[in-house]
Amino acid sequence: MTIAERYAKLFSSKVWIISVAIGFFLFSASLVANYFAGIYAEESASNKVTDLILSNIPVFDVDILFIYGAVVLFFIITGIALAEPERLPFLLKSIALFVFIRSFFITFTHIKPAVDGVILSNHNPLAWVTFGGDLFFSGHTGIPFLMALIFWDQPVRRFLFLGTSFVLSAAVLMGHLHYSIDVFAAFFITYSIADLAKFFFAKDYHLFLQGTIKKRE
Repeated sequence: MTIAERYAKLFSSKVWIISVAIGFFLFSASLVANYFAGIYAEESASNKVTDLILSNIPVFDVDILFIYGAVVLFFIITGIALAEPERLPFLLKSIALFVFIRSFFITFTHIKPAVDGVILSNHNPLAWVTFGGDLFFSGHTGIPFLMALIFWDQPVRRFLFLGTSFVLSAAVLMGHLHYSIDVFAAFFITYSIADLAKFFFAKDYHLFLQGTIKKRE
């Protein structure tokens, strides 16, 4: 079945259309929640704290990797979703769940980033989704790890996203943009989020898996 035929079939399904619409709504709402949570955390941030890793490594200039690594990741996920539309509802909802949970976390503990960390320009493409005080937990670590868990049965994508997660984790630590606990905790929290997404959006996950089945056929 060609991609045009798959789109035609899916657009004839009211269930898929409604699910995609709900997914876009949840994703948009999660970005709004992230924005206000980030602003609140930045305004409420107190002093910096010491960190075992950051206190023992110099600051590296990783702003290009931090910014454009995330941008490339966004386009990879978008490309997969557009090329395999069966996966779109679950991808939207699982990422929305991730952003909602992360927004919840960053409203509680307000710590300033390391003083000697790389200073990012306010005009960078991530300025509207990242803020000075939204540290716990690391989205740069969590989002690609979430994708690795979701695509675990596909080795190429699994290792691509795992590699991206490890590279971006190293980048945020090398640039002193996150504390080490923000990075290490992200793996454990994201693992739980992946399971929650499969539980809450079971029907969408079943449809998501159909893309894998068709590729194997």
